[in-house]
Amino acid sequence: MSQQVKGVIARGKGEPVQVETIVVPDPGPGEAVVKVQACGVCHTDLHYREGGINDDFPFLLGHEAAGVVESVGDGVTEVAPGDFVILNWRAVCGQCRSCRRGRPQYCFATHNAKQPMTLLDGTPLSPALGIGAFAEKTLVAAGQCTKVDPAASPAAAGLLGCGVMAGLGAAVNTGNVGRGDSVAVIGCGGVGNAAVMGARLAGAAKIIAVDIDDRKLATALRLGATHTVNSKAEDAVEAIRALTGGNGADVVIEAVGRPETYQQAFYARDLAGTVVLVGVPTPEMKLELPLLDVFGRGGALKSSWYGDCLPSRDFPMLIDLYLQDRLDLDAFVSETIALDQVEEAFARMHGGDVLRSVVVF
Repeated sequence: MSQQVKGVIARGKGEPVQVETIVVPDPGPGEAVVKVQACGVCHTDLHYREGGINDDFPFLLGHEAAGVVESVGDGVTEVAPGDFVILNWRAVCGQCRSCRRGRPQYCFATHNAKQPMTLLDGTPLSPALGIGAFAEKTLVAAGQCTKVDPAASPAAAGLLGCGVMAGLGAAVNTGNVGRGDSVAVIGCGGVGNAAVMGARLAGAAKIIAVDIDDRKLATALRLGATHTVNSKAEDAVEAIRALTGGNGADVVIEAVGRPETYQQAFYARDLAGTVVLVGVPTPEMKLELPLLDVFGRGGALKSSWYGDCLPSRDFPMLIDLYLQDRLDLDAFVSETIALDQVEEAFARMHGGDVLRSVVVF
């Protein structure tokens, strides 16, 4: 029998979100209903509210979440009722050309629940990233549930579902940061500071955090940065080069998503170095670089989508590190809030006042 629960709905572009009653159907084949315990307030949710993703309103927001599986549909074997899970938006298909080549982290046919959740009047909802976790319960594809150690704090664990994994993976998976490398991270919000943490985890010798906000730079130092650069006060490229013997960093991670900061990343890397774009640009942005510079500097220009993660591989391992006090996920939880405080949390996030506000149920 379907259930009625409370969820955060964005009804129109730029309109304040509202807590409304939604209908969650029983899980069908390959689906699971998850009782959400915590869900982070991510920039992507704000992009949905602003119409920056698509215009399939109304949206059920929230996607960076952890909870307990309540029920599963036919054919589900990977999780069972009672399992503590992190929700992910990369439920790999196992059959596409990428999966068959042994690269499931790039799956081209990830999937979501087939049944819609709805408003009380039957209006179908578009769940953010196929999850919709600003809700007491949500319906997802079972492959979107990754079982992890239940000893982990839901508020911290859920952050691996998007932002922390995106930044950490940009360093570890996409950038292939190695022991002794020099790394620069441009933009030190939640994703950028997760990249700082990832670079430290990978054994980087020098980690240079770049931002225009001294509060974010102070956080970067706590999470593993060895040097900071306030790019409002000094030229970021010259500062990174000065800190790396005039050469530039081995890996530069751009976590802003703007052409100006991407150009900084490009020129702040060493010859044959790597640039990783993890910041999300808007559709109208254009990048112009001299093609001779692209050719002459060698190396690699990469984009990192979801930190090139494979949830079934990465989430349990990272939770184990967290429980061993080797990965401080709690540092990203700036505040815990109630479901009806998401709109206010958007304002604090936009002002750079928090790394993450987390809705706790």
